[in-house]
This record gives sequence, C-alpha cells and structure tokens, in this order.
Amino acid sequence: MRVKDGEQSTMEEGVPADAVGRRIVCDGERATVRFVGTVPPTKGVWLGVEWDNPDRGKHDGCHEGVRYFTCGHATGGSFVRPKKASFGVDYVTALKLRYEKERENLDITVGNQTVEFLFQKLSNKQRAENLREVALRHCEVWGATPGDEIKKTTPDVEFLDLSHNLLKSWEALAAITEQLEELTTLHLGYNRLTVPSDPSTLTHAFANLRVLALPGCGLTWPEVLQCARMWPQLDELYLKDNNITELQRPVGVLQSLTCLDFTNNPIASETLAEIGALPGLKTLVLANTGLSVLEFNDVPPGSKTAMFPALQKLTLTENKISEWRVLNELEKLACLEQLSVLRNPLMEGERNLETAKQLTIARVGRLHTLNTSEILPAERRGAERDYLKMFGKQWLESGGHWDPEKNHPSAAFITEHPRYLALVQKHGAPDEGELVTKKPFALKNQLLNLMFTFPDDADRKPIQKKLPCSMEVQKVKGLLHRLLKLPGVDLQLSYTGTRMEGAEVEMENDLKELQFYSIEDGDSVLVRWS
Repeated sequence: MRVKDGEQSTMEEGVPADAVGRRIVCDGERATVRFVGTVPPTKGVWLGVEWDNPDRGKHDGCHEGVRYFTCGHATGGSFVRPKKASFGVDYVTALKLRYEKERENLDITVGNQTVEFLFQKLSNKQRAENLREVALRHCEVWGATPGDEIKKTTPDVEFLDLSHNLLKSWEALAAITEQLEELTTLHLGYNRLTVPSDPSTLTHAFANLRVLALPGCGLTWPEVLQCARMWPQLDELYLKDNNITELQRPVGVLQSLTCLDFTNNPIASETLAEIGALPGLKTLVLANTGLSVLEFNDVPPGSKTAMFPALQKLTLTENKISEWRVLNELEKLACLEQLSVLRNPLMEGERNLETAKQLTIARVGRLHTLNTSEILPAERRGAERDYLKMFGKQWLESGGHWDPEKNHPSAAFITEHPRYLALVQKHGAPDEGELVTKKPFALKNQLLNLMFTFPDDADRKPIQKKLPCSMEVQKVKGLLHRLLKLPGVDLQLSYTGTRMEGAEVEMENDLKELQFYSIEDGDSVLVRWS
C-alpha cells in the first residue's frame, strides 16, 4: 500500500496512524489529540491537543485566525511536538513495567475503602497469572494489543485500578476487561472515555462488575445512564468530581445499586427525587453538592415517604443546609439509620454543637449513628427529653395540652416539629416547671445538686455535691476516688430520679459530660466499685 507524503511524515515523527482521538501525556498533564499536521509558518508535525486541565492551554484550537480544531474551553487547547508526548503502552507492557519495580507501597482508595498493595519483582511464588489485584494507575495504559495475551497473563484479576491512564473509549477499555472474566471491582478515575453509540454491545465485558469508581471523568448524568447499560450487575457506583447537575430517572438501568456517591457534583436538589425509586439503594453520598433544600412532597409531616425505600446511610457533609425543616424531611425516610451533616450552616450556626447534635437526634427517630458516632440509648433518651422541654412552651401556645383529649397543636407547629406528639407519647409531656427558660451561661444554672449514694456499702453515708453539668464522667470518678479514698478501684456510676420510677441509667462513657445523660437537679448518682 502506498503511503502518502503527509502520512509518511507523521509516521517518521512517531505519531500513530489513529492519533486523532487518542489520549496522551505531556509534562505530566493528560490531553486528547484533536489534530495532527503542520501549522504554518513552522515546519514539521504538530499535535493539536485539548487538555484535561483547561488552564494548561493557550487557545480553543484557533491559531493566527485559522481553525485547526475545537475544544470545550477557551484556553483548553495547545500545539505540542510529538516527541514531547507519550501515547502510552498496552496493558501487558504496563503490567510488566509496574511489577518489575523492586518494592513499592501504594494505597488505592475505592469509595471509602483503602486497599494497600505491595508491588515487588515477580518471582516464581508471585507470578502474574496468580494476581487477583492489579493496580496500574499513572502507567499510561492506552488499551489492549490484539489477541488474548491479557487473559493468559492475568486470568484471575478481581480488582483492577486503571485510574489516571490514557484510555480513550469504553471500547478500548472493553478490549481489556472482556479478558478478565473474574473482574468485580474497577477503578477508572480521571480517564476521559468517549461514550459508545450502542453500550449494550459491550455488556459482556462488564458482566460480573459489582463496584465501579469513575471520579473525575467529566461525565454528565445522561452519559452515566447511557453507559449504565454496560453494567447489569453493578452494586456500587462512585461519581465524585464529575459534571453531574440535573438527575433523570434511571429507567431499566442501575436497579441493582446499593451505593451511589455524588461527592463534589453541583446537583440541583429538586431533581433528587428522580433517583428516589431505586429499590435497593442503601447508601447515598451527597457531600459538597451545594444542597440547601431536601423535600419529600409525596407525604405530609409525620408520615413515611415512598422514596428511597431502602436508604440507610446518607452523607450531607459540606453543603448549604441552614434550616431544621431539612432534618424534619429526613424523618420521612423509612429506613434511615446513619447520617452525616457536618460542615453545614445549620450545625455551625448553633452556639453549642452538642445542642445541634441533640436536636438532630430528636428530630430523626431511627438514627443510630450521627457524624460517624454511635448514638447510645441514654443519649437518645436525653436528647428527646430535652427537645420536649425546649419546645414545650411553643407546644402549649399552639394548642397543645397535658390532657390527651385536648392535645391538638396547630398544623404549623406539627410542620415545624413533626415528632413532638410521638415524643410526648414516648416520654410523657414535660411538666410546667420544666418549661421555664433557663439562662444557659449563668453559673448557678449550670450547677447540678446531686446526691451520691452507695447501694453496696450500707455503712457509707450519702454525699451531696454541686457539680457543673459540663463535667465529664471521668472527672466525677476522679473526684469520688479522692473523697472515698478508694484508689485503684474501678467505679461504676448510674443515676436515678423522681421522674424515673426507680429505673437506673448507666453512665458507661467516661468521656461524656453529665448533661449528655440528661441528669437533672436533685437526681441521685449510685456509686459501685469492684
């Protein structure tokens, strides 16, 4: 076959015949080739590239009034000489280069889990065909060479990291993964893969895939839904740092998802309902998505929504939530047990972070973990009782009453405090004396008058002490050690009060303050030791 002069020159420059559309790395930055040819008045071949980082470029493909290519950003394009660019290596070559290093530790993160790999020179005991985890990030992998060499080289791979590479399309990736029949976990972060025209033709290459991480791949939600036809068995999908803004309903795809991560995507909150019908979704991460409002309008306050029927864990950290009504909406979720809401204006706006935590616990009844900390039974009991007292006056003023037959607070109050009536049934209505507004910063109002008794030592007389409600349990124990002259013994504390009808509450966490356990003025602390 005769080679044209232009084609011959590019071959001499080391430019592949299929260079346009290929991915390259140049000076540590990745880009997509959009043009190959000459740029007068200079001589020789140039590559017109669109950088992943648009700040790296100088123009949009138009140079000296001539349009050579186009790119999506005004400064996303440049011309580079082929000798400065690397078109990468195939999978097997990268594998050999990576594992021939003497020793290297590498931590790879997929979702919230970190897997540590130790790379070392392959030996008879550690042959490539025995590998189950392969990490080739930053290895400039462009794809697979023809044949079944990958299947022969690494047939048992279950975990594969190809992040930060030079893969240009899902077809190029499928040429690798179709030979890895045991593959269940795939990390493709910071690649730019063009979406296939018919993704269903590539399903066989991802038939057993369960976990897929696609951070920083420049994807929109419609593109994700289009690609999702390739992943029929997917359980977990991580989409951090993409271009996802408005969500559409997944129809016939992603129905097996149990975990979905949208971290660092500017999602329109009103479109969240579009994914509310995913039947098995248990974990949803919406960190730093700009979220300020969350509404489930299919049911009134105090009812359970049909949306997100299996959702157990929700992450809302680093958002713009500033109103408690958002937390009220979360009470509508039927299965929500774990919640993270750190670094929101709602939390930071409270003078006392402990108060914000208690309000959250009281408003969302099924939570057993808040901001990664377990909610102990005593903490929930205390938070709910304090909530009743805090809003007791509003309850009465809105039509609430101690007599159940007359207890009819207004709709406005129920909208603002949808759990209040349920808490009254659970703990009883607060006494009128408990509704007096306390001055939180006056020392006399922070002191608790407590009676310490010793049920296992009848000869010891009770000790009465006034202690600050902010005093930690371990410091109370230290005080008791000095008073009782019992060095070296392990003290166990519990408390009871007139409102508790003889019941005891154990104070099992030494790092918690007295107010954590909702101890009240006049209560008795029972002291035992062993």
